[in-house]
Amino acid sequence: MMCIQTGDVRAFSQQVLLAVAGLFFLVGVISPLKGAERGDQVSFDAKPGSIDIKIAGRPFAEYFYADKTITRPYFAHVHAPNGVPVTRNHPPVVGRDLADHAALHPGIWMAFGDVNGSDYWRNKAPVVFERFIEKPKGRAGEGGFKVRYSYRDQQEQGKVVCNEDFRCGVRVIPAGYLLLCDSMFSSDKEFAFGDQEEMGLGFRIATPLRADRKAKGEIPPGTGEIVNSHGAHNEKEVWGAAAEWCDYAGVSDDQRVGIAILCHPHNFRPSWFHARDYGLLVANPFGRAAFHKGEPSRVVVKPGERFRLRYGVLVHSSPSDQPADIATAYKDYLKLTGD
Repeated sequence: MMCIQTGDVRAFSQQVLLAVAGLFFLVGVISPLKGAERGDQVSFDAKPGSIDIKIAGRPFAEYFYADKTITRPYFAHVHAPNGVPVTRNHPPVVGRDLADHAALHPGIWMAFGDVNGSDYWRNKAPVVFERFIEKPKGRAGEGGFKVRYSYRDQQEQGKVVCNEDFRCGVRVIPAGYLLLCDSMFSSDKEFAFGDQEEMGLGFRIATPLRADRKAKGEIPPGTGEIVNSHGAHNEKEVWGAAAEWCDYAGVSDDQRVGIAILCHPHNFRPSWFHARDYGLLVANPFGRAAFHKGEPSRVVVKPGERFRLRYGVLVHSSPSDQPADIATAYKDYLKLTGD
């Protein structure tokens, strides 16, 4: 698996800078983007079963790697760079949140409704934390960690279906805060990903930012909009369409805040988007039949093979009249991954 690092080059002279930059290009190390030059310190505070992630001393997100109720890893309590909560409250707050799927939509997650017939999306089969391969470590503008998980069989939980090595990077870039999600799946036995809507990397946007313009009892209408890289808007146009990226953003206190999923072009196939105006967005490369795109998909990984999925998750904020430039952020994401 390729390890992405960011060089910290001091410009002693133009000649030295050019020489080092050339060397970095050859070895595949990516120079920092301008956003990191702000010196926003990325830090991690480990707790039993979770990690608090802060940027510039302010809460960014909490990563849960061992939760007894939600038996798969996830990010919750995610905040935009301006401090506004951008994922739904976890758990949902009565009178402030839509409370549906409270245990299934905790924040940001990757999960699968069918791997060898086991359902990890609906918490029917557990994803078990094994160990940190690389412990959380941060510095100015960047940080990250790497975790090993085992996916247990739904009927026989002592049986391992496959393993996942998940590398998470946190980067400060001009458009906001970027999660680099890089998962490698493997096993000494054959396993397969099935075909459902409930497969892939997704999030639940904060209730006030949803695209639904209808009030729900005492909960006001949403201010949000879903837009993909082809210019399609909201559930009616975005659901089932493949795209390079998809953004879900709304207005809060005269600031536009949101989350965008950036699909890596080297994934095994493009991702279709499972989009809902009530606040859900999922990038799903598995649901060919679920999205009416052809015959049912079955992605088989043979013994000893490694199956890789990569996504970026951009958390952004900007003045309400200046929407985030997701297209440029997508290019920055590709630079950071070296592709």
